[in-house]
Amino acid sequence: MSAYKRVLAARNNQRPDAMRYIEHMITDFVELHGDRRFSDDPAMVAGLGYFGSRCVTVLALEKGSDTPDRLRRNFGSAQPEGYRKSLWHMRQAEKFGRPVLCFVDTAGAACGVGAEERGQGQAIAENLWEMMGLRVPVLSVIIGEGGSGGALALAAASRVWMLENAIYSVLSPEGAASIIYKDAGKVVEASEALKLSAQDMLDFGVIEGILPEGEDFSQAFSALREAFEAALTGYQGMTGEQIRQERYARFRRLGGDWA
Repeated sequence: MSAYKRVLAARNNQRPDAMRYIEHMITDFVELHGDRRFSDDPAMVAGLGYFGSRCVTVLALEKGSDTPDRLRRNFGSAQPEGYRKSLWHMRQAEKFGRPVLCFVDTAGAACGVGAEERGQGQAIAENLWEMMGLRVPVLSVIIGEGGSGGALALAAASRVWMLENAIYSVLSPEGAASIIYKDAGKVVEASEALKLSAQDMLDFGVIEGILPEGEDFSQAFSALREAFEAALTGYQGMTGEQIRQERYARFRRLGGDWA
């Protein structure tokens, strides 16, 4: 499949949204709201639940299930208050020793005037800074689009996976075509140049694995459950400092063969 076809597949409205994954994998999930500063951001879902017998913190960039829901959730593009909400929950997860599970599906963070006025760049930067130092396991999966810093804010994780038709990129192919080629119509060429597919990310060492989707995504639910379970089992017995140092080492390795 070509890179641009992967882009279209990742954006397909028939793909399960983040809430579908939470419903399939997390029991007794309780969503919590607000960032304790400004308001609640529906694009960022945060809460507590059980993954098997483990109590976990769940964070998700949620695009929405239908048109009214997508409008309410700003199509998964989180505002600064969304990232501040996720940051608060990460800190609580570390305080109480809960693993953090992240589901990523966004074209990028909200980029309007209001978001900039409320400190979008700082909110994302604080997420990245704090996430890198967490002393609990952080597991992330890109289930659709992984766009720019909006996605990275939930993917500076101990382990990252992608679904086979998901994409992960510094910016959209349309944006790249406009900037690099000065022609928004060259989106196909831009998609190839961005190296945004799951296989590209695996080759670069950015992710740990590619998860099959299957026709009805039942394979995706099953494969992701197995990946999360294996990873969490591997962290048993490790100290918080060992978990933090392992994450630091993971990111230090990125790009090593390309320097």
